[in-house]
Amino acid sequence: MDASEDFGPWLARQLKIAGMTQTELAGKIEVTRAAVSAWITGRATPRTETIGRIATALGTDTATVHTRTTDTQAGLPVTWYHRPQHTDGGRELGNAAAFAFDPDVEVLARETCQNSLDERLSGSGRPVQVRYTLHELTGEHMHRFLEAAQWDELLPHYEAVADQDQKVGRVVAAGLRDMRERQRLVLLRVDDYNASGLTGDDYDDGRFAAVVRRQLDSRKEAGSTAGGSYGLGKATIWGTSRLGLVLINSTLCEPHEGRTHGRVVGRLDLPWRQVGDQALAGPAWLGRPDPASTGAEVTRSWWAEADEIERLHLTRDSDEPGTSFLIVGAYDMASFDERTSDEAGDEDEGASVLAMRDRLLKALGRNFWAAMAGGGGRAPMLHASVRVLRDGVEIDSEKHVDPEKEQPSRTRAVRAFLNGTTVDRRTHADDVALTTVTVNVPLEGGARGGEPHDAVLLVTRADDDDDRHNRLVAMRGNRMVVRDSHVPALPGNVRPFQAVLLVGLAAGADVRGAGAAERFLRAAEPPEHNKWRQTEELAALYSYSAHRRISTLVRDTNAAVRQLVALPKTESPVGGDGLAKAMTKPNKPKPRPRRGRGAPTAPVLDTVEAKPIASGAWEVFGEIKPGSVPEAVFAVPSARFAVRSGSAPLIAWETVEPIEGCEWVEQEGRLTFLPGSRRATFRAVTDPSTHPVRASSSGLVVELRTGEKEQR
Repeated sequence: MDASEDFGPWLARQLKIAGMTQTELAGKIEVTRAAVSAWITGRATPRTETIGRIATALGTDTATVHTRTTDTQAGLPVTWYHRPQHTDGGRELGNAAAFAFDPDVEVLARETCQNSLDERLSGSGRPVQVRYTLHELTGEHMHRFLEAAQWDELLPHYEAVADQDQKVGRVVAAGLRDMRERQRLVLLRVDDYNASGLTGDDYDDGRFAAVVRRQLDSRKEAGSTAGGSYGLGKATIWGTSRLGLVLINSTLCEPHEGRTHGRVVGRLDLPWRQVGDQALAGPAWLGRPDPASTGAEVTRSWWAEADEIERLHLTRDSDEPGTSFLIVGAYDMASFDERTSDEAGDEDEGASVLAMRDRLLKALGRNFWAAMAGGGGRAPMLHASVRVLRDGVEIDSEKHVDPEKEQPSRTRAVRAFLNGTTVDRRTHADDVALTTVTVNVPLEGGARGGEPHDAVLLVTRADDDDDRHNRLVAMRGNRMVVRDSHVPALPGNVRPFQAVLLVGLAAGADVRGAGAAERFLRAAEPPEHNKWRQTEELAALYSYSAHRRISTLVRDTNAAVRQLVALPKTESPVGGDGLAKAMTKPNKPKPRPRRGRGAPTAPVLDTVEAKPIASGAWEVFGEIKPGSVPEAVFAVPSARFAVRSGSAPLIAWETVEPIEGCEWVEQEGRLTFLPGSRRATFRAVTDPSTHPVRASSSGLVVELRTGEKEQR
């Protein structure tokens, strides 16, 4: 239930909405201005008969003044406010934060689900429920929704942007063309339940302002366990809209202005534009004009009625706290890459939303299976599902993500850990072996020494349904997969396996050094949160060399995996072989001729594994023998497409990730070997934008260049 707001703040807001001063109210209800001031500051409260006169003056009933869970009147009408251009004439031709990620529903799923995990209500003991709803509106259904969103007011802004010859303009133009030609609009709604909701004031520090008003503000209440740390993830919500339009309905875990239900706002992200005689900076907000702003122009969130919420397709399924984000004009770049515009126009109208549904499910299962696993009396941290509607009617049954189906072997490993049923050494097929890998977490501020942390390593057999075997995935507190890598230098007779590394609070809050490791690895994640490496934050908080501890953790973990998966050697039978040795007269060993020091050797690319992946790139795992040439302390891997004749086209790397025995110097584009390394392994992914043909239609040649810098 919504709680009553304190009388003073409530009355002050009603006067602003009504455009009435304290003196004017005092005159209407026949009290002194000092009495009204005392009510507003909380020094006194009005008597019952005075409340009746206040209600009359404000044009409402006495019950509204007594309960104070809503405003006295509808107030100024809900409208769009567009931020004027900067007074110095500066222009932003798009939201830079949105360009940090591709408009891809798999990226959207990773970022939004991570945010919901971070905002799960602490102490509830229940999972956060995240539901994705793809809703295709056509014909009259589309027009009714657009009317509720005040489309006629927005259309001139879209047309002005579509005329601009830059990236956002072209995306908006394509969205408008799709609506007009096909008479359809795709909505993608992301709902979470058992989460905090957008609490706090419209402008001051808090969750609401961080999400709706600001950029690069990562105001998380989960402390060091939070997955996000850059404030960039929310930009994927607007980036997935061709129209840059998102509507929001939030149910709060704590009252704001005496209410918790139906806090609604809209935000539009467009570039600078000229509409008539107005020059506008970019963003706009749908809301109720704030009387405190100059000319009551700036809009703020409003407490919407049920019918308003329904017309905007923002009705939530329960009263549980959380937030609904409605992405208007949702699209998935990956779903359209392989099709021409003619093919898109001729397809079945539901095909694209079903393809988006499948990609959402795939991303949720790949990244959050561990958060969906429960055990040991603990509920899962997350439940996720996806449904598809057309004009309000479900066209396919809702799909719930089942971690046992998505990642059967890895889920078995995590559940065994939570249930306390792991073993030291696997003897049966379904056994899950556990060992610890100790990492010395550096101290903040660059101080010498460190704090030991016992990360938990789990190894189990790989199931036939697993897409790739002999992999190591790693995660921290919220159990979202951060790192997924191949385990190098395996013996030849290893049975297929899967390994899971739980670091920081994922290993357990009571594990030695868990909190320190959580903070350290959070600082080591880039905005994509898909690896641990050197970052500016890591260098600033710890030291420039702190990332070496990550390389050590990876090296020690791979070594521990190799020990756990190695097949035991067959013991020699008692008697036979030992007796034969005793009865045989040993020959004197011949003295070996003294050999001079061998010729120095250069680094050699010993083994290479490569395969096309879903993004259209080649994923390469390589193992290098560093050699003995003192000058050759680095190597430069390069990739070319295999051709039958002529020169092989060189393609660029999108990422190069050192795994063991080396470091990647990104500024110089080379791998540097660590002192004393006997082998070095790395993972690299090609940049699909440099491919002359599709990866699936070609072969790949990986080469290694070595020597002095100027000889490369």
